[in-house]
Amino acid sequence: MTDNAGVADAVAALRAIGYYLERDRQPTHRVKAYRRAADTIAALPAAEVRARRRAGTLTELPGIGPKTEAVIVEAMDGETPAYLVKLEGAAGELTGAGQGLRAELKADLHLHSEWSDGGSPIEEMARTAHRLGHSYMALTDHSPRLTVANGLSRERRLQQLEVVAELNKKLQDELDGFTILNGIEVDINEDGSLDCDSEILARLDVVVASVHSKLRMAAEPMTERMVRAIANPHVDVLGHCTGRLITGGRGTRPESEFDAEVVFEACRQFGTAVEINSRPERLDPPKRLLSMAVEMDCVFSIDTDAHAPGQLDWQVYGCERAEDCGVTADRVINTWDQHQLAEWTAS
Repeated sequence: MTDNAGVADAVAALRAIGYYLERDRQPTHRVKAYRRAADTIAALPAAEVRARRRAGTLTELPGIGPKTEAVIVEAMDGETPAYLVKLEGAAGELTGAGQGLRAELKADLHLHSEWSDGGSPIEEMARTAHRLGHSYMALTDHSPRLTVANGLSRERRLQQLEVVAELNKKLQDELDGFTILNGIEVDINEDGSLDCDSEILARLDVVVASVHSKLRMAAEPMTERMVRAIANPHVDVLGHCTGRLITGGRGTRPESEFDAEVVFEACRQFGTAVEINSRPERLDPPKRLLSMAVEMDCVFSIDTDAHAPGQLDWQVYGCERAEDCGVTADRVINTWDQHQLAEWTAS
């Protein structure tokens, strides 16, 4: 092993620890500590990292503390860091159910990168998705109106298209043809219009439309708002339809009120998939509504809405709920290969 490889191993170990902590829903500050340390040493020349390791001055670097230093030293010495060994040993299946449907999934169609409110680069999200068994993913960073989530302006969206094109050239060779699809999670405005112009939407592979504002609207205008968005020919997936929060650091939030039968009939008629959102704090839609959508012959997309690599493994939570409610693999659009998906979104 070369000294340079030792530094690369340390970066990989720190990021792997971050992954397992995210997967296990550990506090954000713990995750960031390891990811920040990885970014710090990755940005330095390997020779400087080696010199600091010999001199014992790694902790003088920003973001490097005694615990992260120990990981770096062990990795650079050719060992698997003890903390990583512990986390890997404790990382069993997140749930015993949903594994059959999870094995059928070829993609995640709703996830975020550091371009909006995610915590990691696009490439790291892609490499993790590939390692988890996917053959493609849709990058769906937020639209501009959601400023709290650093939504992308038109200019930044166009720039991201260029970045993804370059990444695809790199990753398709390295990751057996893995592809990043260009997508968006676009805000549904109060009147049902979309927070993105049609020219941009037409250039994207996957459009997830979600309500993020005025969640307590009265049922009738909320129904009209959602149906108008569903009917938009650019929309492929209706994201986290009730907007509820059932646990987590943001507290809880009740479901938005709308006529679910009308909304799901619109999804059926206009060929818009109902998202089964796998985030533990969302688990949206609730099972009673998911069962209704099944009975109404809707199609579905089982997504993580991941904002970090470790969260990409949460997809099984949605699969478990889907199986409980009778969703079969043939009605889940991300069981399709990307060519079949492209034909469906284009139609």
